Amino acid sequence: MKAKYYLIPLAIAAVMGTASCVKLTEDPKGDLTAGSYFSSQNDLDAAVSSIYQKLSVDGAWAFTNKSTSYFGADDLTTDPGLNKGDFREFDKLEGTPINESLKAQWSGPWYAIYQANNVLANFQKVPVVTDADKLAVTQAAGQAYYMRALCYFMLVRTFGNIPLITAPVASDDKPAQVAPEKVYEQIVSDLKTAAGMLPDKWDGVNIGRAGALAARALLANVYLTMAGWPLNQTANYALAAAEADAVIKSNKYSLVPEYGDVFKTNFNSEAIFGIVFNKGGNAPNRSFGSTSVPLEESGLDNSGGWDDFYPEVNFYLDAPKCKRTDETFYTTFKLYNSATKKFDLVPWNSSATRVQHPYYKKFRAGLNDGVTETATEILTIQPSTNKTTDIIRYAETLLTYAEASAMATGNPSGDAYKAVNLVRQRAGLKDLTPGLSATAFRDSVVAERKYEFAGEFGQRWFDIVRLQLLPKVIAERSTTAEQNKLNANYASNPATRYYAPIPFKDMIQNPQWKQNPGY
Repeated sequence: MKAKYYLIPLAIAAVMGTASCVKLTEDPKGDLTAGSYFSSQNDLDAAVSSIYQKLSVDGAWAFTNKSTSYFGADDLTTDPGLNKGDFREFDKLEGTPINESLKAQWSGPWYAIYQANNVLANFQKVPVVTDADKLAVTQAAGQAYYMRALCYFMLVRTFGNIPLITAPVASDDKPAQVAPEKVYEQIVSDLKTAAGMLPDKWDGVNIGRAGALAARALLANVYLTMAGWPLNQTANYALAAAEADAVIKSNKYSLVPEYGDVFKTNFNSEAIFGIVFNKGGNAPNRSFGSTSVPLEESGLDNSGGWDDFYPEVNFYLDAPKCKRTDETFYTTFKLYNSATKKFDLVPWNSSATRVQHPYYKKFRAGLNDGVTETATEILTIQPSTNKTTDIIRYAETLLTYAEASAMATGNPSGDAYKAVNLVRQRAGLKDLTPGLSATAFRDSVVAERKYEFAGEFGQRWFDIVRLQLLPKVIAERSTTAEQNKLNANYASNPATRYYAPIPFKDMIQNPQWKQNPGY
């Protein structure tokens, strides 16, 4: 049988778009099954571009459904009604294998992995004449290794025991699940390989591509995660610190001076790696703009919000009083008054609002192509933006270094304090109290991450998972303000909620697989 991709049988929209600055040029060879068709560098580049494209659609990471199972965290909640049932299931810790939105978390990364495997099985067939040719081929393969590692990292943290597929296989193959430890071994190997094949970072037309420093920054996060649940390999703290320190000492990145500007710009000074989108190429990012806008808000052009997600009330109320908090949360609604033809400015907890929740401000503007507004009125609310979804920001690398180095040595160093304080200073906070124990320092850094990355693609959830924080998070949840009451069984015993269920259709197609406990 001719080898081809192992396609886990879930329906998913075909990738149609291109992305600016990454030169994701459409080419029919970009999606071909494995074979000896890489007759030129252009063929290989098209195939590599297709890996990125697999993640830039609604069926992958272009919409809020990419975070469906992460709604169990305290930085995300959703409407008690409307059409938000898929998010509400996980918000209540009642997620199921038949949840339709969960498919985006499962299918998108797998499709990128299949394409990466295709590239890695065939890149050496590209004719090479000069050293420049050899370098181009090597760098293409390095990106495939990086993207495969990134996707496996998202999958293993979300679903636990999953297949490990590293080569094109027959479409009717039924690969076995493997333990997370085996997946992490592959992720580490891929990222080390990628770092050795790529330039530190890309500039110019290739600015959106993964570089060696992106690989090392991701590897730092991988090691930090391996030090926590479920592996609990604490020796990895030192490895995480070393990788993060290398990125810091490269001096290639710096924090954007104003926190709010991080979410209004692409390829800024702290963007280490992100997924690029392009409205004109039929690949819009719909995680900004309308998605975290109250349903009752509307623009002068009658456009409206989607009300998909917002923070839990106590998550907002517990936020430190600082500039970052002001730039993160949207707390004064603009409600159009048809009688006065003006907007009434209404506080979030007013009875005039639907659900008495604050929302997220930092996801509204996009690149000035989401919500266009002034201090007193809304002009338009658009759902599709060109905003890059930042997967790794320099702030993450600083905080990874701070936590990992303190836990590795048992004593937070001056450099660890410096790293976390850079993030706090940008937020408008005082420096962290000196003389903390390693554990107290770790907890302070995790609290810093909680608000630095509030609402951002799984960041808070993955901290909750690796540190087993669900009991604490549940205990701190409002019992009066949250409309979506938690299931009493899972609220008292959340141990089976750290992993999402594997989608039902895939379990049926692979009867030898075991579903995650509790589903």
